[in-house]
This record gives sequence, structure tokens and C-alpha cells, in this order.
Amino acid sequence: MNTYELNDIVQMKKQHPCGTNRWQIIRTGIDVKLQCTGCGHIVMMSRQNFEKHLKKVLEHAENEAD
Repeated sequence: MNTYELNDIVQMKKQHPCGTNRWQIIRTGIDVKLQCTGCGHIVMMSRQNFEKHLKKVLEHAENEAD
């Protein structure tokens, strides 16, 4: 179930300590890198761990067509 892409805004099951629960996906691959939209904190986690803790995709990134 790969319903997320680079630059999507996602919601995780647990809230970040800064009070925000919105994360932007800034890297995908074996690992997924997320940036908190509230404080800018960056975390990296395995794809398996990310998919386990993902609640839902809030916003899909707009694809830029050439």
C-alpha cells in the first residue's frame, strides 16, 4: 500500500512534542525522511516503521509537469 509520495503532508499516529502532527515527506527509499511542519525537526525511519505509524495522508504534493 504505497499511497504516499515525496513532498506529501502526512499525519502520524503520535503527535510531535512541538504540538504539530503534520509531517512533510522529504525523502523516500529504503528509509523515509520526514520534516515537522511546525518546528522543522527532521527524523528518518525505516519504511516499515513509517508505514506502521502512518495514520493518513493529509495533502498530496502537486506534480509539476514539464
